[in-house]
Amino acid sequence: MIDMHSHFFPALSREEAHAADAERAPWLAIGPDAVQGEIMVGERPFRPVYRALWDPEYRVAELDQQGVAMQLVCATPVMFGYAWDARKAADWAARMNDLAVDFCARHPTRLQPLSQVPLQDLERACAEVSRAQAAGCVGVQIGNHLGDKDLDDDQLVDFLIHCAEQSIPVLVHPWDMMGGKRMKKWMLPWLVSMAAETQLGMLSLILSGAMERIPESLKICFAHGGGSFAYLLGRADNAWQHRDIVRKDCPRPPSEYARRFHVDGIVFEPGALKLLVDVMGADRVMLGSDYPFPLGEQRIGELVRSAEFLSPAQRRGILGENAREFFGLKQLALAA
Repeated sequence: MIDMHSHFFPALSREEAHAADAERAPWLAIGPDAVQGEIMVGERPFRPVYRALWDPEYRVAELDQQGVAMQLVCATPVMFGYAWDARKAADWAARMNDLAVDFCARHPTRLQPLSQVPLQDLERACAEVSRAQAAGCVGVQIGNHLGDKDLDDDQLVDFLIHCAEQSIPVLVHPWDMMGGKRMKKWMLPWLVSMAAETQLGMLSLILSGAMERIPESLKICFAHGGGSFAYLLGRADNAWQHRDIVRKDCPRPPSEYARRFHVDGIVFEPGALKLLVDVMGADRVMLGSDYPFPLGEQRIGELVRSAEFLSPAQRRGILGENAREFFGLKQLALAA
């Protein structure tokens, strides 16, 4: 199995983070047992975590227990730094990318890194994604928006065009979720807003006409099963048919663009996975887990392995072959 959606966080000290941005740079407070820890932002606790997030040896041991041959590793989104000064964010992204490469280097057939970029500065973002790819990253993870700018913003579209031209796969991950004070508790931002953020990113690319500008060679994957996109795609098509303001910039029904996107399969329920496969195509779905966080799939691949509606070829594709093709992992995967 190849798990193409997992996260890491390097063992950054408080001093290292504060040197970058004393109020906003995240760091890791590791507990006395060296197993439990806390991501901190400035002096504020952000998220409890455990050793697999920062220790590649511990991680690989857990992957062995789960039967995962290879895992792609990307930044925890709190690491993005999109609101920072662009120069500081570029230096930070380069440092985090080097640490991601180092994290995976001890187990190169088991762990592969995705990069991050200073998305607020197009020139710096393009330069860093190309540098990181040359340094050993197999793709880039970006957030689904930049402040009030969605993925249809000209700057973000130009970044995606650069990735298409450089054959750099893109994973889009929701972050900094909408909802504000209305999402009071019960992890509602993760349960409601994450799905909406992902659908918003996908529809913004479609309805704006951006997908007409972006080369079809772009490999772009949306996390968490594409959020609510597959379930509500019929609603978007209906709106396109009946409201001219919806089709103003979009020459074709939204559903005609669906198979230009890939998604991971983190949907947790057989009926949801079947809908996802029916809408996106089985060749556009890849195994992801969101490991090592508690809202991820705890038994990696269990949903796909137990899905009776999948053919053997479809199951093989989702469990690994689709990711090998998308991220160019064929030789690495064969060695695993």
